Amino acid sequence: MKKKHIVVLSGAGVSAESGLKTFRDSDGLWNGYDVHEVATPGGWQKNPQLVLDFYNERRMEVAAAKPNAAHTGLASLEKDFDVTIITQNIDDLHERGGSSKVVHLHGEIFKMRSVADVQTMYEIMGDIKIGDKAVDGTQLRPYIVWFEEEVPMMEKAVKIVQDADYFVVVGTSLQVYPAASLLQYAAPFLPKFIIDKKNPAVNNYSNLTLLKMPATEGVKALSKYLIP
Repeated sequence: MKKKHIVVLSGAGVSAESGLKTFRDSDGLWNGYDVHEVATPGGWQKNPQLVLDFYNERRMEVAAAKPNAAHTGLASLEKDFDVTIITQNIDDLHERGGSSKVVHLHGEIFKMRSVADVQTMYEIMGDIKIGDKAVDGTQLRPYIVWFEEEVPMMEKAVKIVQDADYFVVVGTSLQVYPAASLLQYAAPFLPKFIIDKKNPAVNNYSNLTLLKMPATEGVKALSKYLIP
């Protein structure tokens, strides 16, 4: 018998319990940086060295972090369900936690691309430096979807949500668009769950259960609502 399909939209709250902070934790600063300086095309044009330094630091932090019970708990659902993770996070903790199907909306910290070609990606575990070139001869940059840039995986994510039997939102404020709009594509009859320490402002959604708790606790509590 075909397994029911759980689609999970995850955000920074999932990885925060592994020690990875988000800029929303500190009044618009991301580890002491103004997001406009390090996470926009304009910031890259103004000071590419600063941007590379910032993501080189993030890469080291992610490499040192470990998956938490939210990551492993979502992965364990694959025993009874078909599970697809759509994440806003750039880390690889879902994969290291055991999830087999992960779609990254905002890019991946362990990948890089040329400034001219969004399609061709390269793996990177160390630092990206000024002067590091792609095969097309242009500077390499982090494979991160910055603010003001299009989200290439959004169309795929919408189709995944439309195929869901359950839709779970965990660890996200639902304030970053277009990712937050994915909730709108979940069918009205679909069981929906939002797990977050602060309940996002959501109105006019039917079949919605709010679990006001950290991601690790919420993922553990989720299982009692699910029927294989």
